[in-house]
Amino acid sequence: MTATDATRALAAGPGGAAPPVLDLQAVTKVYGTGDTAVHALRGVTLTVERGDYVAVMGASGSGKSTLMNIVGCLDVPSGGRYRLDGLDVGGLDERRLAILRNRRIGFVFQSFNLIPRMSALANVELPLAYGGVRRDERRRRALAALAEVGLADRVRHEPNELSGGQQQRVAVARALVTAPTLLLADEPTGALDSASTADVLAIFDRLSRSGRTLVVITHEEEVAAHAKRVVRLVDGRVAGDRRRVPVDAPPPALGASSTGTPPELGGLREGPR
Repeated sequence: MTATDATRALAAGPGGAAPPVLDLQAVTKVYGTGDTAVHALRGVTLTVERGDYVAVMGASGSGKSTLMNIVGCLDVPSGGRYRLDGLDVGGLDERRLAILRNRRIGFVFQSFNLIPRMSALANVELPLAYGGVRRDERRRRALAALAEVGLADRVRHEPNELSGGQQQRVAVARALVTAPTLLLADEPTGALDSASTADVLAIFDRLSRSGRTLVVITHEEEVAAHAKRVVRLVDGRVAGDRRRVPVDAPPPALGASSTGTPPELGGLREGPR
């Protein structure tokens, strides 16, 4: 057993149950000191179980971008504790954080962050190349990820030969190719038109139905309407946390498609987290 495995086994407890994917306890983040200090997060406690689909909402300055950076291991808390898949992130150095990001988190950004003059296939292969995966295995997994997002016929196209929606689907494939514990998306539809937004959200719904864990940072009600749970931040604190459907249920949009009822955010009842 490796040190990582041992840490996760301890976090799982004596019953052997898998730990939550995310476990933040009283997390704070302060930038600067003294009179100029900015308290971006003020004691955020948040647990995300495996298979959940969570939208984190908030206005500009609410702390949602800071929370995303901490959840994505791009930054560390000033106080409190953060465990990712049972691993305490607070004690990791930059090298170990980078390894954790590569292996456990798949990122999707608003601006796609694709490499120009590289094909869709090469872009999707990149995280595997950084992880030391053999070339033939990289190719197989990248092709499968592109097929999963409906781009099997665009694998040789470069970003400038793809629409915005197709570029974002390449970014989703790149996020999936490492089989991460968590898919973390930051305003994933912010640069897309309505048709491309619907395509990306449909992919997220299918991923959720297959058991993937998703956390989406967004200010758009339309995007949050697809999540199983909606968390709202105000001034660095959790101001609302509403469960829409159980963790093991299909996401609301797929459940609504069978009943004809569109997903809504209004009138949600407070439920178990």
